Amino acid sequence: MQYWLMKSEPDVWSINQQIKAGLKGAPWDGVRNYQAAKNLKSMKKGDLCFFYHSNIGKEIVGIVEVIKEAYLDKTDKSGRFVAVTVRFKKKLSNPVTLEDIKKNKELSHLSLIKQSRLSVMPIDSKSWKILNNMSKI
Repeated sequence: MQYWLMKSEPDVWSINQQIKAGLKGAPWDGVRNYQAAKNLKSMKKGDLCFFYHSNIGKEIVGIVEVIKEAYLDKTDKSGRFVAVTVRFKKKLSNPVTLEDIKKNKELSHLSLIKQSRLSVMPIDSKSWKILNNMSKI
């Protein structure tokens, strides 16, 4: 299993909308960055992803699971980009803010900090554990 972080602007698609999508999940589409699209193509069924509210909030608010691997993104007229389907797993009772993530030296290598515009990024298992622990504080 791999771990990921997926960003969404909460006024476009929020964790609460993801929850309402239920067991069938919802497509994670609209990604037009080639590096982020490559990351989507690398996702496997069962992978877990942090759900990050970008722009408004700037915090990890939940966890979703990949339930359908990469397929053509119906919102892409060019036919070049892919989507995956994700299902809600858990809402964090204590969201982890970008500010707190930046304060943790063990997380300074994360793409979230180094490539702030990247919308889909891998998270190593050690960082996954650290971020999960930070949410329980």
